[in-house]
Amino acid sequence: MSEEFKIEIVNPEKSFLIKEDVSEVVVPAFEGEMGILKDHISIISFLKPGIIKILSKSGDENYYVEDGIVEFKNNNLSILTSSIFNLTDLDKSKQQDLLKLAEEDANNPEINDQSKYLVDQKIEVLKSIN
Repeated sequence: MSEEFKIEIVNPEKSFLIKEDVSEVVVPAFEGEMGILKDHISIISFLKPGIIKILSKSGDENYYVEDGIVEFKNNNLSILTSSIFNLTDLDKSKQQDLLKLAEEDANNPEINDQSKYLVDQKIEVLKSIN
């Protein structure tokens, strides 16, 4: 009996990633980190800035994501996001660029509480990536 399910990550330009042999995915949902295993109940949730961890037979992968919607049903996990980076490819300078942008946003006097919360999350996550 297979314990695997399928993940598809889509960003506006293209299908970003499809994997059929996933055993677990951890997503940074608004409610907190959420682990998804095969036959998990159906969910729809919003993502906050954080790390998506994908565990699979063909190797584990980690992605930094800034926003998005996650949906799981019938053992298909879909993630729609406008901003995602494979941690393997995220070099120091790109990380610094993202951090600089986030810090500029955080210092904007016009920022509302919700946006401030999300920007602070971004900063925290980006600083924790080594």
